[in-house]
Amino acid sequence: MIARFGGETALLLIDVQVGVDVLTHWGGPTGRRNNPDAESKMLRLLAAWRSARLKVAFTRHNSREAASPLKFSLPTGAQKPGFEPVAGEIVVEKDVNSGFIGTDLEIQLRRANISRLAIVGFFTNFCVETTTRMAGNLGFDTYLVEDCCSTSNRVGPDGVDRDPELVHAMTVANLHGEFCTAIKCSDALGLVTADNSQLLRCQGNE
Repeated sequence: MIARFGGETALLLIDVQVGVDVLTHWGGPTGRRNNPDAESKMLRLLAAWRSARLKVAFTRHNSREAASPLKFSLPTGAQKPGFEPVAGEIVVEKDVNSGFIGTDLEIQLRRANISRLAIVGFFTNFCVETTTRMAGNLGFDTYLVEDCCSTSNRVGPDGVDRDPELVHAMTVANLHGEFCTAIKCSDALGLVTADNSQLLRCQGNE
């Protein structure tokens, strides 16, 4: 049963950093991404959470990889404009895919009495997926706001270049119903504002 997003629900933004735009690092020479509207939708959620005075949390990635643009020592390691944390929000720094490994994210969330997470960010099949899986395993009531996430194409060991839309869709399909409930930005906004019709739609009762 999907419940309204109240004080027990945190918005968790994964690695919304300038470096995610350096797509050739992730998708090879023909690097490209899906869902160009992800940032604008994330900003809508962020504004809604802050307006409702709900908890907001961020992970920031400081890569161990020499060629990665996601390093705090580089300009590309900075947050994208509009995604700078404000006082009182949770911020953790990580160097692996999961926001829960090597950080105190779980401790901070538990201390804030958070039992439900709405997860957004980059990349759908890397840090978003790993963090979502762990959130579900740790017992959080987890929601993946899938149109507030984005990824790039992936070239497999067979040499096939798989489109980012396919990579994204398969990741969401793998997570939904097992580790989380996948919803849309409009659903999340409706759940924050306690819209009963949105509750019914999310539950498939319309």
